[in-house]
Amino acid sequence: MRKFKKVIEKLVKVQIKKGDTVVLLSGKDKGKQGRVLVVDYTRHKVTVEGMNNAKKAVRPSQQNQKGGIVDVALPVHISNVKLICPKCSKPANVTRKVMNNKKVRVCKNEKCKEVIDKS
Repeated sequence: MRKFKKVIEKLVKVQIKKGDTVVLLSGKDKGKQGRVLVVDYTRHKVTVEGMNNAKKAVRPSQQNQKGGIVDVALPVHISNVKLICPKCSKPANVTRKVMNNKKVRVCKNEKCKEVIDKS
């Protein structure tokens, strides 16, 4: 019998959260902006509204009486999206700082330096 090593999934510090506006950096929808619907931290993937869509055949069911072909949003790797700063409206790198005993995300654009988290 072969012995398998346990794979420990490493959680990456993700600067993107559900509800953020992001821009796609690569792929067929490159340059488009959209809102984040789901963030999968273990697989390092993000599902963005209206991007990376695929057609899926669906059988008739209680919710979908007719069935047919439906558009489904597929996940994109986190490295292929970049957060858009709400103040300067540009794609921005993000850093974390501690303010009032809370970690907040801060835009790293030279002129902006605005706090992204409003809490």
